[in-house]
Amino acid sequence: MSIVAIGSIPLIMTLGNSMLIPILPQMKKSLDLSQMEVSLTITVFSIAGALFIPVVGYLSDRFSRKIIIIPSLILFGIGGLMAGLGAFILPNAYAWILIGRTVQGMGAAGTAPVAMALAGDLFKGGEQSRVLGIFEASNGLGKVLSPIIGSLLALMVWYSVFYAFPVFSLLSLVLVSIYVKEKRNRQAPPPFRKYAKGLLTVFKHEGRWLFTTYLAGGTCLFTLFGILFYLSDILEGEYKIDGITKGLILAIPLLIMVTTSYITGSKIGKNLEKMKRIAVIGFLLMTFSYGSLVFFEKIVPFILVLGISSVGVGLILPCVNSIITGAVGKERRGFVTSLYGSVRFLGVAAGPPVFTRLMEWSRTGMFTTLAIFTFFVGLLVLLFIRVKGKNGKEKKITPVRYKYI
Repeated sequence: MSIVAIGSIPLIMTLGNSMLIPILPQMKKSLDLSQMEVSLTITVFSIAGALFIPVVGYLSDRFSRKIIIIPSLILFGIGGLMAGLGAFILPNAYAWILIGRTVQGMGAAGTAPVAMALAGDLFKGGEQSRVLGIFEASNGLGKVLSPIIGSLLALMVWYSVFYAFPVFSLLSLVLVSIYVKEKRNRQAPPPFRKYAKGLLTVFKHEGRWLFTTYLAGGTCLFTLFGILFYLSDILEGEYKIDGITKGLILAIPLLIMVTTSYITGSKIGKNLEKMKRIAVIGFLLMTFSYGSLVFFEKIVPFILVLGISSVGVGLILPCVNSIITGAVGKERRGFVTSLYGSVRFLGVAAGPPVFTRLMEWSRTGMFTTLAIFTFFVGLLVLLFIRVKGKNGKEKKITPVRYKYI
């Protein structure tokens, strides 16, 4: 049950953005918003999360993961309630939605990134990779269910989605409180100055490949949410598809991604060479898919080709999760995984507004740009993630433990 409890945390965070995707056209129409204004409901959530993640990452290293996760889940639920009440009864509903979404983002900062570090603390070796694969699959499952749940709730009224957030937060809160048991760290946490110096040492020695790995994860989230934003808009605007049908169509590429993530996480073990090879293949699939989408406008072949990019994302993310989580020892894992979470949040934040501009510019230009960008990131992964040590032997994921200075 501890795996279920940990898996519920990224599920909650994913609902924070993905569940809004189907209702954005209705929100835009109801509140008379521009395409850019409606995209900000995703962006402010993600930027708030990105800014607060490093703070909660440090606090989770200094105190404990659970102490951070529980109040974060509460704050996430409160933010959803604020946005829902703002849309229902308060004047200037759009401003209140943005405030509520910002509060939600602050709460989300202490959920999935800290839970990833928690999984790294509680599980070791191949079991750790398997659990992180389940972690990413749970994240993906949230993305699969979110458009369907969002579409169902929107049948009542579009802002009813916001009231679902406190309910889901409460369920995860109960699971974490009961089933997650952390081992007490008998060693006193270091002062912040020594902690920061230790982190600088880690990034000095491991920074090039670590930041490349961060970029790989952020790119996956950027393209994923950007494409969902684009797809939601054209389904309703061009194809006149809404309601449950729209939610089911949005769920197809996400279902492909979550299935691939689960299989990948169960097979990679702790072999860094295998992870690198799989990640490069994933970026090649994304490049092929986005480059080919230029030639497909009918919805069925478009979804089929888009599914190839979902396979690519499903290959990349479990590998990135394992590399990041295994990069350093437990004493700094919270910060390192949280910084990775910030990059993912920034990827999500950038997706809708960037895709808004790309959509206004050119459909062909949008997909061509995506193909070039994913090919470039895949090339960086190929060049900068090292799979052999100085002795020429194959490297495996082992935590790097630099002493405090």
